[in-house]
Amino acid sequence: MKSAIRNASVAAAALALGLSITAIARAQDKPTLAFVVNGASDFWKAAEAGVKKAQAELPDYNLELKYPEQSSVAIQQRLMDDLVTAGVKAIMVSAVDPKTSTDGLNKIASETALFTTDSDAPQTKRVAYIGSSNIDAGKQAAEIAKKAMPDGGKCLGFVGLLGADNAKERIEGMKEGLAGTKIELIDVRGDDIDQARAKKNVEDALVASPDVTCMVGFYSYNTPRIYEALRDAGKLGQITVVGFDDDPITLGGVKEGTVAATVVQQPFEWAYQGMKLMAAYLKGDKSGVPADGLIIVPTKIIGKDDVDAYAANLKAMSGN
Repeated sequence: MKSAIRNASVAAAALALGLSITAIARAQDKPTLAFVVNGASDFWKAAEAGVKKAQAELPDYNLELKYPEQSSVAIQQRLMDDLVTAGVKAIMVSAVDPKTSTDGLNKIASETALFTTDSDAPQTKRVAYIGSSNIDAGKQAAEIAKKAMPDGGKCLGFVGLLGADNAKERIEGMKEGLAGTKIELIDVRGDDIDQARAKKNVEDALVASPDVTCMVGFYSYNTPRIYEALRDAGKLGQITVVGFDDDPITLGGVKEGTVAATVVQQPFEWAYQGMKLMAAYLKGDKSGVPADGLIIVPTKIIGKDDVDAYAANLKAMSGN
């Protein structure tokens, strides 16, 4: 009897193992598409939700969102190299520093279908870019500043990656939007996506530049760090804050009036539309790739009266 039970258990275990191996084999048979971000940030939570929605509509693919261990060109490149070695069929990447990554990105493009998002690398052999017009986003930041500071003032900017195209273009767009006004963006401080350093940059600026009347957070976490530094210094409401993206602290500041407004992007749509675009491209359908290789998902300004509706929409997109 014991022998029969033991044999039955072994048979059941073997069956379970066989089913497990079959499931793994089937999963491995599916092409994998990867979304590679530029660093750890809550900003990418919306993109995770976009990937999840796309996965439900693309059951014949495995969709993954990958974070590099650190926001550096070398580490991001190594992650993509590993993905290619593992057989990933297409990669969408927010390049840490496109200008210094041309050779590395072209290497990836020669081995798999390469798309860009958030920060474009137009000088590479990427198939297409899907994301914001960062120039337009910078111009919208200028509109916020002009409305909040009709008498002019001096702005100081804060950003993660000074060398990334998204940073350069937002800064350029804001400067263009402020041309001819009494408002000036006098400098921008980088932090390499180190949030402790991001806050310290603001704290140092409060001491070194007492004539600054406006601060701009060009990356999603910069505005929250500006908010915290001003709060700790007792200067919330005394300095105009122009935000980017939709961190809860940023949206809370907009709602309470300590952040003038924020320019929001749509990383959910980048991921959702991007995954579907890559899947179609792999099947030979290139109709979704425009002649100029640019798919622009518009940015918009969220002011005090817009926060509740915007937050509710974010919650709905994430499935909560």
